[in-house]
Amino acid sequence: MKIVYSDKHAVHDPQTFFVRGVKQRSAEQPERATRLLAAAKDAGHEIVGAKVYGAGPAAAVHTPDYLDFLQVAAREWARLPNASTEVIPNVHPARYAATYPKALAGRAGWHQADLACPIGPGTWDAALASSEVAATAADLVLDGFREAYALCRPPGHHAYADMAGGFCFLNNTAIAARRLRGRHERVAILDVDVHHGNGTQGIFYDRPDVLTVSIHADPANYYPYFWGHAHETGAGAGHGFNLNLPQPVGSGDGPWLAAGDAALQRIREFAPTALVIALGLDASESDPLQGLKVTGAGFHAMAGKIAALGLPTLLVQEGGYLSDDLGRNLVQFLSGFEQAR
Repeated sequence: MKIVYSDKHAVHDPQTFFVRGVKQRSAEQPERATRLLAAAKDAGHEIVGAKVYGAGPAAAVHTPDYLDFLQVAAREWARLPNASTEVIPNVHPARYAATYPKALAGRAGWHQADLACPIGPGTWDAALASSEVAATAADLVLDGFREAYALCRPPGHHAYADMAGGFCFLNNTAIAARRLRGRHERVAILDVDVHHGNGTQGIFYDRPDVLTVSIHADPANYYPYFWGHAHETGAGAGHGFNLNLPQPVGSGDGPWLAAGDAALQRIREFAPTALVIALGLDASESDPLQGLKVTGAGFHAMAGKIAALGLPTLLVQEGGYLSDDLGRNLVQFLSGFEQAR
């Protein structure tokens, strides 16, 4: 399988993450991508570099105000008196009607959903490169390759059209789906990350041409909390084109694979001509975030079920954090996919 990668991700190395009010280093570290790359190389997969597209692919999904903010935030923040090295908002517009602010501190609160997406001097360059990885892999599929894997970092599925969150800035999965949609009438997205892909859901929530399906730890007790519940089925023309399959926290292979069967049945009914997989490996039993308990064999089996659909498929890397199994789980998924082809 062709693996698309850019080493530009390394300039984004977030230092700030809050867990129950305690500040610590972010779990979203550059080593994630280098471990995944090494595992893919060792398994014999072909590595190709990302093409340079600029902000065009991202602009097809994200708003101009948001893209402008991401590009200038770190530089303008550094000019503020007594500012931290990373952009971290301390005020948000919350649930009520609000007006877009002029002040950078206000813009940060508007465009950053939580404290898990600090913006540093290299964040925009890394996020842009990650979106270019997704666009390059999408173009490979459009050019006739049956499958490709976009080794994206930072991840993207928590990013809305105008808001970062949960380690994510540009929504690589949505960017890939939007690019495929240019040539395919119907595109399906299946998100198997341990966290619900709330940004992806939000971007396509009122559209009938992109089906969004997510299997994830139940947000009643797990991030992102506010989105990812079973009753969220789409709005307007998109009603019925969003399916959430939340799993009890701590669930293992059995329930996860059964949810996969339900997801794939809905995808068959939708009858897309292209498929995007938001490949989170953080559902692993050894992942430090401990949401689900999926084994390497479970990843292998899920990949085989997905491949059996026979669709042109783009795998987009989302979560999956530092553990000894991270690279092994990627290899298990890729081998399960290829064996079923």
